[in-house]
Amino acid sequence: MLKIFRVVSLVEGISYLLILCVTLGVISRDLVFIFGMGHGILFLFYFVLSLLASHQQNWSVSVWLMVLLASIIPFAFVPVEIFIKKQINGVREINGVRVN
Repeated sequence: MLKIFRVVSLVEGISYLLILCVTLGVISRDLVFIFGMGHGILFLFYFVLSLLASHQQNWSVSVWLMVLLASIIPFAFVPVEIFIKKQINGVREINGVRVN
């Protein structure tokens, strides 16, 4: 589940950056509908998979909310990627000390 969520998180974050590029005029505005529809579908997948991953990994509500908040902040998918990678590898940190 986490591996699928990780992929969706990365793709959703990149699609969000593409939407911002269209908004800023870097990419043609003719692509707004295509990128917007794709991003909307990816966001829905992200939301559902974040709930499923949260339940599977026993994340607290605050951790889930931080992961969800990361979906609306540009480039915040990078820390989520690092967090998920640590979860997959089973690495935890307690007060800055790595614990396996």
